[in-house]
Amino acid sequence: MHGTDSQGFGPPPAHIAIIMDGNGRWATARGLPRTAGHKRGVDAVRNAIEGARELGVRYLTLYSFSTENWSRPEDEVSTLMQLLRFYLRGEIAKLHKNGIRLRVIGDRQRLSPDIQALIENSEALTADNQDMTLVLALSYGGRQELVDAARRMAESVARGDMSPGDINAESFSQHLFTGSDIPDPDLMIRTSGEKRISNFLLWQLAYAELVFVDTLWPDFTKRDLEEAIREFHRRDRRFGATVGSR
Repeated sequence: MHGTDSQGFGPPPAHIAIIMDGNGRWATARGLPRTAGHKRGVDAVRNAIEGARELGVRYLTLYSFSTENWSRPEDEVSTLMQLLRFYLRGEIAKLHKNGIRLRVIGDRQRLSPDIQALIENSEALTADNQDMTLVLALSYGGRQELVDAARRMAESVARGDMSPGDINAESFSQHLFTGSDIPDPDLMIRTSGEKRISNFLLWQLAYAELVFVDTLWPDFTKRDLEEAIREFHRRDRRFGATVGSR
């Protein structure tokens, strides 16, 4: 079943982005170390991907590790990197079998060489898959993405490859990590009850519907995803226009 009305709502948004928040609080509430929450969060990642694919979502972006996360305690960062290795080694074959393409956005140069190699191999393996695109935002920061895009465009102008008159919203967007082949999200979901976007896809979320849920990420299920999509369909998306002009 891919995106029918049998779940009680219309077609799903083409692109859903999720800020996966609350692993630490989930663990603390159970008297466990924060790392236990991150490990449980991997199961929620798997469920979200499977649920999105079953619902017919074309693009799913997960905020997996931010540039700010590098400042967390060393043991927590180490655990997160180990979980990333585990995921890339153990889940890619399943993604590939299910026709899911993997893309990674962010400053991957800060990741260890073996993780960079795992990412490159995973992207190459799944490059031609067309059922769904999974985007992992790793070592990602929205402000840095904008700065990097501006720098690359300035360098192109300096080389004579483009003129200042060529700089517009479309050409700028093509210089972002998401490039021209990943559309902007229609819906952004954040778990754990926090109501901010935390330096996530600052340009791309310009017209996305924002849905904040109290569920902690390790407890996030396909039912939570479905409810967020229902909320999306309850919104009146006018993209800045008045009611009568659309």
